[in-house]
Amino acid sequence: MSNQLSIQLFLDQLSESISLNLFLKASLGNYHGNEKELKNIYVRRVKIKRVEMLSFNYRYKTRDIFKNLSIQDGTDLIKNLISNDFRICTLFTTNKEVIIEHGKKGTISLRERQNASNIKPSLSHDKEKKRIIKPAGKTYLQELKVTDQEGNVFKNSQDKYRQINQYIEILSSLIKELPDAKVRNVVDMGSGKGYLTFALYDYLHNVLNQNVNMVGVEFREDMVQLCNSIAEKSNFNQLRFVEGTIDNYNTDSIDLLIALHACDTATDDAIYKGIKTNAELIVVAPCCHKQIRREMEKGKTKNDVSFLTKYGIFMERQAEMITDGIRALVLEYFGYKTKIFEFISDVHTPKNVLVVGIKGEIATSRKTEILAQIQQTKSYFGIGYHHLERLLKDEM
Repeated sequence: MSNQLSIQLFLDQLSESISLNLFLKASLGNYHGNEKELKNIYVRRVKIKRVEMLSFNYRYKTRDIFKNLSIQDGTDLIKNLISNDFRICTLFTTNKEVIIEHGKKGTISLRERQNASNIKPSLSHDKEKKRIIKPAGKTYLQELKVTDQEGNVFKNSQDKYRQINQYIEILSSLIKELPDAKVRNVVDMGSGKGYLTFALYDYLHNVLNQNVNMVGVEFREDMVQLCNSIAEKSNFNQLRFVEGTIDNYNTDSIDLLIALHACDTATDDAIYKGIKTNAELIVVAPCCHKQIRREMEKGKTKNDVSFLTKYGIFMERQAEMITDGIRALVLEYFGYKTKIFEFISDVHTPKNVLVVGIKGEIATSRKTEILAQIQQTKSYFGIGYHHLERLLKDEM
């Protein structure tokens, strides 16, 4: 059999599998082309805006590139790839595998093997990710207009649904770091409309089966009333929302304190509450770092980064890093293991940094180092005070 005939027979089987809805995927390997880091190409059939296409995943050593082509253009590209750059290509269908391969002497062979598969062809553009918070049967997601009555996520709520799940994934991993991987009293400072508060309660009670009491603190009366109504409809009997601000809310027992997008020094107020109640886990997503920026602008200290901070946008970013950096140092001073990392931001609140403190221990010598480090940082940037440090001045 000639090489061209082998290629044509392979393409015929490819086209037939697509037309009969038997096509699963194609895999091209043993690359001999000029792109140094290209390893493989994987091909799937997808539907994009109601049009069936072939999606090519170019797998490089350190990255993936995706290209979507029409069925005809995709088939032509596969023909070109197996004729020139790739020495082997395997077509996977529901009933067999078809392999075309270049031999050592320049010949191209074609072979088949039966492979009855229970896998059904899928036209999904993205592989469906397993979510901790399932959308079906969730009264609170329906009431918050994230899903419809059948549990389908509304198109304009997809980002919010992803954010909720990533938030729960992060908290799940952090809770596992606690001594007994349990929390009993949770306070969400500045709970807003309660998207993440409800989801966390759902996760703790219905996934982890933990007996947890939760409070959402929110200063807007209408939000408090709305959330309490949704909690009642959802039968979340150990979740309540109270009207108030972060600095005037008092409680003696907190295992997990959360404050997402608390503006400016309200984040410091939340961290302060967590430290004072010896919370096992403190998780905050700071927003609007105004206090330190005002201090830097007032101080007008000349230093090695003055050439950057003379620009407003760089001054803002520098103030954000300094504010959160000192927060992390203060948490460490009080025995918390600290972490700072990113998570998916809300479309209305682009800030997406989480500052995390997990209760532990600290040596006295390290506490002395931290105090010196905070003082040096303030002096270098002309900062008179940091709000969190001032709140805890009698204990530092």
